[in-house]
Amino acid sequence: MDSGEKEPKIDKIGYQYKAEDNDKKFRIKAGIFLASVAGISAFVGFGTTVASVKKKDPAFFSRGLAGTREMSETGASLAMRALGWGTLYAVVGCTVLFFSIWKLAGVNDMKEFRMKVGSALPRIPKNDPPQGRTEFEGLTDLLTYIATKETKTSEN
Repeated sequence: MDSGEKEPKIDKIGYQYKAEDNDKKFRIKAGIFLASVAGISAFVGFGTTVASVKKKDPAFFSRGLAGTREMSETGASLAMRALGWGTLYAVVGCTVLFFSIWKLAGVNDMKEFRMKVGSALPRIPKNDPPQGRTEFEGLTDLLTYIATKETKTSEN
């Protein structure tokens, strides 16, 4: 290729990747993107939950914001403590799970891990050319197609 483009490489299991897949800049951008999506999702989820609780029972919600004689700790501080412990348990649990899978696989980097897992999992057959319809006017058309296809296969 004389145009200056790098030719895509193909690994042992048929995955085609470009040189920038291993680029440090690309990985940093991907990490920032994933972290921002996770942060926004957590913020929206927490805000939605607080709003629904406030809408459901505003009297108890306002009582939970300030401590009372019966409760020395406010509901908000209890919720924040529970959120902290839940987050800690989730992060530690997932870390232990993923690290143990990594060590059991006996790999050194992500490329090696992907190749090992890819060789262990069943291959997805190529659908080229497509065997059925690929274009639908809407959801109703798709669901009708699926229902008639299931009926035809159950009759045979």
